[in-house]
Amino acid sequence: MAKPLIAIVGRPNVGKSMLFNRIAGKRLSIVEDTPGVTRDRLYASSDWAGHDFDMVDTGGIEPSTDNEILLFMRQQALLAIETSTVIVFVCDITTGVTAADQEVANMLLRSRKPVVLAVNKCDSIGPVNPDIYEFYTLGLGDPIPVSALHGHGAGDVLDRCVEYFTDEESTVEDEELVKVAIIGKPNVGKSSLVNRILGETRVIVSNMAGTTRDAVDSYFENEHGKFMFVDTAGIRRKSKVDDRIEKFSVMRAQMAVERCDVCLILIDAREGVTEQDTKVAGMAHEAGKACIVVVNKWDLVEKDGKTMDKMRADIQRDLSYMTYAPVLFISALTGQRVDRLFELIHFVNDQNAMRITTGMLNNVLSDATARVQPPTDKGRRLKIYYMTQVGIRPPTFVAFCNNAELFHFSYQRYLENQIRGVFGLEGTPIRLIVREKGDKEPN
Repeated sequence: MAKPLIAIVGRPNVGKSMLFNRIAGKRLSIVEDTPGVTRDRLYASSDWAGHDFDMVDTGGIEPSTDNEILLFMRQQALLAIETSTVIVFVCDITTGVTAADQEVANMLLRSRKPVVLAVNKCDSIGPVNPDIYEFYTLGLGDPIPVSALHGHGAGDVLDRCVEYFTDEESTVEDEELVKVAIIGKPNVGKSSLVNRILGETRVIVSNMAGTTRDAVDSYFENEHGKFMFVDTAGIRRKSKVDDRIEKFSVMRAQMAVERCDVCLILIDAREGVTEQDTKVAGMAHEAGKACIVVVNKWDLVEKDGKTMDKMRADIQRDLSYMTYAPVLFISALTGQRVDRLFELIHFVNDQNAMRITTGMLNNVLSDATARVQPPTDKGRRLKIYYMTQVGIRPPTFVAFCNNAELFHFSYQRYLENQIRGVFGLEGTPIRLIVREKGDKEPN
């Protein structure tokens, strides 16, 4: 069974994200003194008193609003409430009980879920602020004074939460979990793809650039295996990123790439590969991640018998440094070919973790140097003594030679192509390190 889930809810700007980060033990959710910073549901795992659990941070609930984004945020919070084991309702002692607090409390009472009432911003040490007694009027039991800023009271909240966990709830085994980051520039359909895969409105979808801010994790399991899809903020050119919150969002996207196994690089089929797409793809390539180029919105393109082949050729030309990445044409809106993603994700993930024995590698090296002689310079010829693999994710090889300066980049590319020709290694970059004889072999 899944781990118990704690949903952290409340109206905007009461400190939900700061409490979420405090319990998680790291800064996962963006914290800014501006209402509406958190928009999608943001998940994290933690443990307390021998219990493993998941948490979900939600956007602030505005009971009455006509704003499109705020309506979406409310829907996301309601979905979190529906799937939770226990709800932590966060209020603000500096404002007292507001009409919005009362409406949210009534909403939680109707959900019939266990609720733990946390009154935040009780930052002073000493006697309990008498203003806390006002929160009994919400009808949610004893309020717990909390300071998310300093950490006071967070343990008391968790003590109350674990009382509602059942013995049957256990940890999800994640040994075979594949982490997949969905990256791209704004408005290419990253959130729409996540929602299509999950079969629910997991993340907010809007034509407004910058809707997604946090990197949002979504666990998904089907007959193909266990996956964690990470929807990231659209990555724009640095010259256009002038908002502090958006800078945090881009950092979150970069962090998502670092902690994932596979990157889905989304491209808008109507625009083709843009300059920004090459920079986003380069980020995944430099990180050594398994990559799939996903051409979205394929349903909106007028096609003839050669459209797909021409687009594939254009992508390989514009992303010439990652011709190893398979290209898949999909429509997140209609679901066209989305089901093919899962097998392809597993395939490139396995290629990224492939190990090749030294004997097999040197057979390929011997054959390659016999076909094309190593380069020479001023009468000196490059001699490659042997190669060995020293790492995976990405596959990393060391070639020992007589003179590293003679090992021209073009010959390195030739050897890389020979290795790919024999072993495949599709969907993953390759690292080739050149060492002169006498240098120590890397561990």
